[in-house]
Parts: sequence; structure tokens; C-alpha cells
Amino acid sequence: MKAIAVEKYGGIDNFKAITAPDPSKPEGHDILVQVKACSVNPVDTKVRAGTYDDYPDYYSHTPPLPQVIGFDAAGIVSAVGGESTGFKPGDEVFYCGSPIRPGSNAELQLVDSRAVAHKPKTLSMVQAAAMPLTWITAYEALVERMGIQRGENAGILIVNGSGGVGSVASQIARTILELPVVVTTTSRSETTNFSKSMGATHTINHREDDLPGQIEKLGLQVPIKYIFITHTPTSKYIVDAAKILKPFGKVCSIVQDKEMPMYGTEFMAKSLTFVWALLGTKPYYKVDVESHGRILRELAGLVDEGKVECHLTETLPLTVEGLRKGHTMIEQGGVMGKVGLSVNVEGLKEEDTFT
Repeated sequence: MKAIAVEKYGGIDNFKAITAPDPSKPEGHDILVQVKACSVNPVDTKVRAGTYDDYPDYYSHTPPLPQVIGFDAAGIVSAVGGESTGFKPGDEVFYCGSPIRPGSNAELQLVDSRAVAHKPKTLSMVQAAAMPLTWITAYEALVERMGIQRGENAGILIVNGSGGVGSVASQIARTILELPVVVTTTSRSETTNFSKSMGATHTINHREDDLPGQIEKLGLQVPIKYIFITHTPTSKYIVDAAKILKPFGKVCSIVQDKEMPMYGTEFMAKSLTFVWALLGTKPYYKVDVESHGRILRELAGLVDEGKVECHLTETLPLTVEGLRKGHTMIEQGGVMGKVGLSVNVEGLKEEDTFT
């Protein structure tokens, strides 16, 4: 099969087109998927660079170089394992793969069917491929890690509301959890408008000082009980979070930081909770592996009912150059929503995909 792999960890020039052996016949819960689209996430860029450290031993568990990376994907089922249920060859599916198995930047991929769902009927392949990682991450953070209850008389502050995770977290907060107040941070008129279209009721500017003061000026009628940090570094927002949150509030972060200045702030005085959220925990440690498929099945229904919008904002060809461009865009920052890559971009010939 054709694939795009990292020959060595480092810059985008290390992406190369390769010919790799086809995956083995699916066994157990696995299914074999013909990849039609994928997307780029910040985690992809860190894996490629060799700097990914959310797990202390990540690179000792990954496939050997040249490594095919990529988390999100959508495609067509080619074959199913004996313990797989609910899928058959020809089904259109979308998913986020395991962090320690060969990724989606290839023509074929073996994935655990328990983390897969049928593609939303109203989305294209590349739109569907844009959603799994960010949606599952935001869902686990808000619903599972912070335990927000539907219809709570409380508000949430989402740091980086126009980013991939922030823009779906806003929709989860408003559509699924029905929170009355969803405040997001943005810094430009276009990101502000995009974030509001994704569900934000209010915005403040994370590039300006005094976030607590900005929150106070909003004159909110409900307390901010939750803060979701999706923009690095976490420590930049910890002290402000302690000032903003009401007693017994919760902070969840998905971004790395080794400096966590909690003590000496109101974190302890207010009995606040801090928790990490990492999408890969379940597949990495093989716990609750069925939940990702369940979350995506619910998402597909919400999309097809028109209750949730896809946050794809740019589509690139699924080629070496397309992948390099996608990684560059993410690393430069400022991307709204998600960047997808497709085999069906206008002008792209089938023989040129994955090359």
C-alpha cells in the first residue's frame, strides 16, 4: 500500500512517500479501513517532531521508523475481524485510531472497531475525518473528567474557543449540556465570530491582561464553575482560573506544562479541582475501549439531526505536500477549527494520492 511516513523525527521535510506492506487480515475486534480522508491535530505535529511527552514512555511503544502517523480518519471498511460487530465491508466509517498503532496517513489502516462509528450521512469523508479526536477529547473533558451535569445553572470558560477542540467544546457545552453561559477566549474578529457560531455566548480576549476583570465586566448572572484549557501553556491560566472560579469549581487541561503555580493562589482556599484529559488514555491502557465508539455514534446522530456543526475550515490534498502544509499551519498557530486532507480534492488524481 501507499503511505506517508516519518523517516526520522524532526521537521516536515522528514515526511516521505513510501510503499509499505498491506496490513494483516483483521482479527478479533479489528477492522480494515480504506482511508479516504484524515485531518491534522497538534498531537500529530508533536509525534512527528519527536517531542510528544504526554506519556513518559510513548516512543518505546510506537511502531518503528518509518512511522505512519495520523489519528483522525474516515473511510470504507474493507474487511472485518471475527469479533467485530456492527460493521461489514463497504460501510462508511469515521474514527480516531490508537496512539500506538500505525496511523491514518496511509491507504489502509487496521483499527479497533469498538472505537469506530458509521460516518454521519450528512458529512463528506473529509468533514467526518475532522471531528473524532477533537469531539472525543472535548466530550471526555466536559462530561467525564469535569462531570458537568446537563442544565446546570453554571457557566464555563473555554480557553481558545476557535481552535479544533475549543470549537466543539462550545457546542457540547451549549447543545448537549445546555449550559446557560459559555465564555470563550478569542483575539481577532474572525475568531470571535467563528467561536460564537460554534456556541459561545460571550467572548474575552486571551491576549489582553486581566482575564478575571474581563469576566467581571460581562456581568454574568450565573457563576463560572468550569474552565477548560485548550491552549498552551496551562500555567498561564492557572492563577487567573483560581480568581475566576467560584468555590468548588473545576479546571481541566489538555495541554502540557511542567510548571503549575497553584499553591499560594486561591486554588486551595476555594477547594478547586484540577484534572488532565488525554484522549489516548483509554486505548493506551486498554480501559473502557468501547466508549469512543459510543461517543462517535452519538455525535453522528447529532450531526445528522442538524444539532452539531462540523468545524472543518480547510481541505488539503492527501499527499506529502498537503500533509506538510497542514502540519505547518498547525505549528504556526491561528488555525480556526480543523484542517483536513482528502483523496477527493479537485484536480487530484487517484495515482497521486499518498505521494
